[in-house]
Amino acid sequence: MTLQLVEEAVAAGSRRGPACRVLGVSVRTAERWQSRGIEDGRRGPNTMPANALSASEREAFVEAANSPEFRDLSPHQIVPRLADRGVYLGSESTLFRLLRQRDMVHHRGRSKAPASRCLKEHVATGPHQLWSWDITYLRSSLRGAFYYLYLVLDVWSRKIVAWEVHEREDDALSSELIAATARELGVNLSGLVLHSDNGGPMKGATMVATLERLGILPSFSRPRVSDDNPYSEALFRTLKYWPEYPTHPFESLEEARSWVQAFVHWYNVEHRHSAIRYVTPAERHEGLDVNILAKRRALYESVRQLHPDRWSGQSRDWSPPESVSLHPGRRQATTAAPAAVLNATELEHRPSHPKGRSEAKEARPSALTGSARKLHHSSAEVIAA
Repeated sequence: MTLQLVEEAVAAGSRRGPACRVLGVSVRTAERWQSRGIEDGRRGPNTMPANALSASEREAFVEAANSPEFRDLSPHQIVPRLADRGVYLGSESTLFRLLRQRDMVHHRGRSKAPASRCLKEHVATGPHQLWSWDITYLRSSLRGAFYYLYLVLDVWSRKIVAWEVHEREDDALSSELIAATARELGVNLSGLVLHSDNGGPMKGATMVATLERLGILPSFSRPRVSDDNPYSEALFRTLKYWPEYPTHPFESLEEARSWVQAFVHWYNVEHRHSAIRYVTPAERHEGLDVNILAKRRALYESVRQLHPDRWSGQSRDWSPPESVSLHPGRRQATTAAPAAVLNATELEHRPSHPKGRSEAKEARPSALTGSARKLHHSSAEVIAA
């Protein structure tokens, strides 16, 4: 089988050396097997290790583990108890190996057997296919009290599509935000995937009922996996390391909402995001990034032709990312995405962190009302901003 795989790889255009290295053999070894008519000459070690237990010692160890006294205990309990009696038959790892070879290692007891959770991947190829959302704290002037920022991000465009600041965490407030956003967008969100962690506001009965009514598919992080919601976490870091983030607590709920509104305007309309070729999230969300990046590519090509000696290779890649995955860089098996979402991969996400900007201090629009804060501007409004 080994030589057959090598020949198939060579016939497909691969070099023989790399193909052999993938299978763990050298070219010389493969040639020797071929001359002898051997498909795979590897047979493993011919001798037992000098420090291995004898057959009788292995059987005695297994019999002790299966005795009425020890049959309900794990090797971690058996080996120390034998040591207290002055008996040493082997280590815990050796006993585990012997029992595993005999198919004697199985979950027992009333507790649920541990199960590995396969990573459920989702990929977006356009806006309103995959959203990510989470809640973060904003300090208030009252010691021990916080304001809670609800933030919803479109993963494909990185645009903040909805937000709200409240004085508490509640699944009713979460469902109200999503429902209001769906109304203001005026688009059919059926099939959209909404990813979040496993908090109460995300998995509450009211929230789940609202998502079911809207046809939105909920997606949750795996338990005890801290980086399963990377886009929201990266956005929160950008928010709290923005130079305009206040050094003092917010005095009121209105002040917190006004500040978040200013940040969202900067992030959506002014900020050039590194993961989407340094266009603004609003431009990518509205499809304006295609022409912008085409002009940049034409500019670079013209400069490269004018001074070819200054370029050691191709000009910079200004092609827009065609798809975005929820967990970039992961190789776990993917699951079927919604009808509008195709499977693909994206370059590693690296959130860009803003540097000092004097423009951010310009006059900003007054506070808006409504759960979604009316962030969904038309193309003309985005360009005018």
